[in-house]
Amino acid sequence: MSFLNVFKNSLPWVHSPLIANAPMSGAATSELAIAVTLAGGLGQIGFMDDIRELSKELQFARENLQDLMATLPNPQVLPIGVGVIVFGSPMEAWMRLFKTHQPAVVWLSFAGTDEMRKWTEAIRQASPETRVWVQLGSVKAALDVEQACHPDALVLQGSDAGGHGHQNGASIVSLIPEVADTLLEHGMSNIPLVAAGGIVDGRGTAAALALGTSGVVMGTRFLAAPETHIPQIYRDAILNASDGGQATARSRVFDEIWGPNFWPTTYDGRCLRNKVYDQYASGMNVEKIRSWLSTAMNGPGSESLNIQDMGSIWAGTGVGIVRRMERASDIVRDVREDALKRIDALARRN
Repeated sequence: MSFLNVFKNSLPWVHSPLIANAPMSGAATSELAIAVTLAGGLGQIGFMDDIRELSKELQFARENLQDLMATLPNPQVLPIGVGVIVFGSPMEAWMRLFKTHQPAVVWLSFAGTDEMRKWTEAIRQASPETRVWVQLGSVKAALDVEQACHPDALVLQGSDAGGHGHQNGASIVSLIPEVADTLLEHGMSNIPLVAAGGIVDGRGTAAALALGTSGVVMGTRFLAAPETHIPQIYRDAILNASDGGQATARSRVFDEIWGPNFWPTTYDGRCLRNKVYDQYASGMNVEKIRSWLSTAMNGPGSESLNIQDMGSIWAGTGVGIVRRMERASDIVRDVREDALKRIDALARRN
């Protein structure tokens, strides 16, 4: 499937290849979504526990995207996406939100197939113009969801991704081709595939397109954008990291250090590696780690603690390539242009 045309009807403002910011919870707010959309990408707002606060963010986006919306075939559709962590979320409240704001995309993640089916059906009833994307991290999950839900796109998240994802997974290098082959075998090859995990520049984007996707999602790269809402000290830690496979680690301990982990056992998360992870990997149990961390943060010398050791800074393995702050619009344009140049150069080789 050609990435040049696949989203032309559903996301008419998007330039090809599609570049989206990940709907990072708490970090991807309306400011980032607006900037990415105005640059010809798919801007997305991340999951928020407070539906009322999210409604305000969506209203702010609508107010600031009026000029763009007036040029679109359906000017009532808000040209951004909204990310939803499905498990434990109150579906009825979300449906009221979607009915009111009519986002172009709702990105569903972290739930079983049956829950995904119920949410997909409810979204299409509440906001018929909204496209449903489902994020997955395995071949079986992709096939099951496609058969049960018929989403408008599958987001295939590889193990290099920052934040939460499938605890047992593959990188996009093998995940995407196997999903594509499996869907083809079952007569389901028409659904667009979108890549996520480890992509931070035009090289990764071109590679993902060559693997068979129609677009890419980046999270870690946008952590360097001032429009992303994270503390500057966190952003500095991102920018100073190098050797991404060593600087980050996947583990459930990042969710366990502050109390019981409510995440299903299917999922863990990738963060900047820190003392918490190193102690856990060396065999220290979680209770002792919590005690150590509490003492370190509240005792003498706490002011000298490294910020990485006091919290979970979610980041993917591409973090070592992210070196400087850049406006979100510049990131979108630079990545898109570089990817197209690289694809063209490869096509010209003999």
